[in-house]
Amino acid sequence: MATLNQHDQLTARAARTWALVKKETRQILRDPGSIAVGMVLPVVLILLFGFGLSLDVKHVPVAVVLEDTSPDAAELSSVFQLSPYFHARLVPSMEFARELILYRQVDGIIRIRPDFARRMRNGDALVQVVVHGGDANRARIIQNYAEGAVGQWAARLDAEGQDIATGPVVVDQRLWFNETNESRYFLVPGLVVLVMTVLGALLTALVVAREWEQGTFEALFVTPVRAGEILLGKVIPYLALGIFGLVLCMLAAKFLFEVPFRGSLWVLSLSSLLYLLVALGLGLLISSTVKSQFVAGLITVVAGFLPALMLSGFIFDITSLPVAIRVITYIFPARYYVALLQTVLLAGDVWAVILPNLVMLAFIATLLFALTRAGFKKQLG
Repeated sequence: MATLNQHDQLTARAARTWALVKKETRQILRDPGSIAVGMVLPVVLILLFGFGLSLDVKHVPVAVVLEDTSPDAAELSSVFQLSPYFHARLVPSMEFARELILYRQVDGIIRIRPDFARRMRNGDALVQVVVHGGDANRARIIQNYAEGAVGQWAARLDAEGQDIATGPVVVDQRLWFNETNESRYFLVPGLVVLVMTVLGALLTALVVAREWEQGTFEALFVTPVRAGEILLGKVIPYLALGIFGLVLCMLAAKFLFEVPFRGSLWVLSLSSLLYLLVALGLGLLISSTVKSQFVAGLITVVAGFLPALMLSGFIFDITSLPVAIRVITYIFPARYYVALLQTVLLAGDVWAVILPNLVMLAFIATLLFALTRAGFKKQLG
């Protein structure tokens, strides 16, 4: 009889949970805002960040001051004119080039001096590169591109046997895991984190807080439902919505942005599931604590979305941040998910990186759901 009673209790719990899941699913489908956030917003974020945000610098407008009429100088100037990284404009004098950079019509000046050919034969030729320093990071990138263009030109002349001094050291450069040096390989994993954060934390926090405002939970509290059943009823529909967003992101990463996938599908799925549970737990915890849509939305943006954008390694390198900020980043789960995605997609199954980050996501998810369950139990009691 005891076994039969336990079976009946489990059946009743499953029935109540399934009823809550169906109720939550119908509510999502009837709410245009939830549909927009859950299905339209991921597509907008994919297109906006995928195509609109890039750390690559291409077609940089530069002025080329060609003060030497020799064939060598003309050939060097053509290197900048034919490069996809520069939009070179030949100008007659340095004074005119200064005016162009002053009025921001160009971002840099490439000056080939009158004695360039003669000094090149002596091994001390000089090419002056002047870059507008308003954006320090962009200026450094332009300088590196210009130095690379001159270096490749000099190396080609040396390989052809021409008399040019290239120095005692030859640099053989190679870029691992991102051979084409495309910033989208670095940005797309962070984009997935943003989409998962929006779908998991922000949408859940707003919807659950709205139910508190409308008094829906008070009606549930007089029924036999338990805290765990309410949590499952909330988690399962939004988990399915998050998986839908993840599939959209992965398809866009593979076929739209051509990001490589060198790891295992099951590792990607497990890490994504854990982070989605973390996001859902965060949204539920916030909304069950403050019970106001406006306040819940603000807290979720500050505690979830902004850290995923600024402190996860999505845009800014964590190792370059101040020590105090670096310590704070360990609190936010987006840091671990970004590391997982970048490793699985670009490098493969590197277990020394994967396992610690999976453990941290599992710990944070467990902690958030335990706190949320305790809060719901208090409300039911």
